[in-house]
Amino acid sequence: MNEEKNLREVTRYWIEKAEDSLSAAEDELKAGRLSFSVNRIYYACFYTVSAVLLRRKLRFSKHSGVRSAFHQHLVKSGQVSHKHGQLYDELFEARQRGDYIELVRFEKQQVEDWLKQARSFVEAVKSLINTDK
Repeated sequence: MNEEKNLREVTRYWIEKAEDSLSAAEDELKAGRLSFSVNRIYYACFYTVSAVLLRRKLRFSKHSGVRSAFHQHLVKSGQVSHKHGQLYDELFEARQRGDYIELVRFEKQQVEDWLKQARSFVEAVKSLINTDK
């Protein structure tokens, strides 16, 4: 019972971080800091996926583990659309480029599109938490 309460609390924490990341992504986009916006967009999705996987008692120490489990447990099973699976992969790669490769620039329209898609992603994935009892 205590473990279940803890899982709910930590899940709620990750969802709050996801929502904060979406807000920060929008702020960074408005300020013209596109690379930082991409980072926050990716993390909004990452935190949401992490919350759903954690709710299913799946924890990972690396982003690649979360990504793999996301596809294995949520996309392949049809609980999350392939479109959202592709978005997650695209954001994962974009965040890697933006954070670790010199002279990477993003187009404002692309970042705006990613932010819009990420909002849909977060809502769709977040809805799975309510189905996990």
